Amino acid sequence: MELEVRHLRALCAIADTGSLHKAARQLGVSQPSLTTQLRRIENSLGAELFSRGRTGCRPTPLGRSLLSRARPLVADMAALVTETRAAARADGPGLRVGSTASRALPGWLRRLRQRLPDTDVGLRVDVSANALLRTVAAGQLDVAFVHEVEGCPLRVPEGLTGRILVDREPQFISMAHDHPAAARPVVDLADLAADHWMVDPTVDGEWDGLRRVLDAAGIDPPLLHGDYHTAASLIVLGEAVAPCQPTSGPREDMAIRPLRGDPLGVRLLLYARPGAPLDVLYAELAAAYREVALRAAPYREWLRRQGGTATLSVGPCMMTV
Repeated sequence: MELEVRHLRALCAIADTGSLHKAARQLGVSQPSLTTQLRRIENSLGAELFSRGRTGCRPTPLGRSLLSRARPLVADMAALVTETRAAARADGPGLRVGSTASRALPGWLRRLRQRLPDTDVGLRVDVSANALLRTVAAGQLDVAFVHEVEGCPLRVPEGLTGRILVDREPQFISMAHDHPAAARPVVDLADLAADHWMVDPTVDGEWDGLRRVLDAAGIDPPLLHGDYHTAASLIVLGEAVAPCQPTSGPREDMAIRPLRGDPLGVRLLLYARPGAPLDVLYAELAAAYREVALRAAPYREWLRRQGGTATLSVGPCMMTV
């Protein structure tokens, strides 16, 4: 087996995160796959590169020596890719937009194309906010709209300019329309203790944030791992419940309800590289978000109930119901 750049990148990720689990999420692969890859690398070199323990993975002396040579190679390869893509930028879109999943995304793109009619707008959607931010920092995207799970801060590269769109967006719960809890306007976590909860572990912070909230509530429901397309099919059959964005659209076979006390929350953020038209991007995103937020009946009702004055700080102004 010959070492390749992808192998060196994997070793650097393990060293940086101190964990095979975290490194696998950062690389977008499964933990068993990364564990197997590390074992093959060590077998090919004839030595152990990391010591595994209850506190995580730590480089051995030989591992540290290899990493000192690997890191510049990985950085040089990343620079080569970035410079090549930059040279080809003239043939690509004029504005490169990245985003995690959001109901505001279609309206944002529509508004940008109307506001900037002479600019081609490209799009990249990724479940990983950290991956999108790294892509902006590498010059492969101009801007990224991301969400940060409460208690799980993002790793923001230096040199990016950021703005807060919504300081705390409550996360609602989706369930089958005939779920017993769906009969109530607000759902208690305890009412869902016996349900299977579906979570996507590839979304940065999603698993850790949910686990923290469930532990704080003193409940330990069975958990399923999978993407939210799979979750939707299980939810409508009554086989699972899942956290969801409050802007989620209505469906006849699914109920969207707020959780009492709003224990789950995310912060919505916009990051751009230097030179990007951040003021325009931010203003159009805020308008698109307000549009979808007021269109979603459960969210609109949640806003109405807040302290008797239904307002939410979005972008440069307040949204009022």
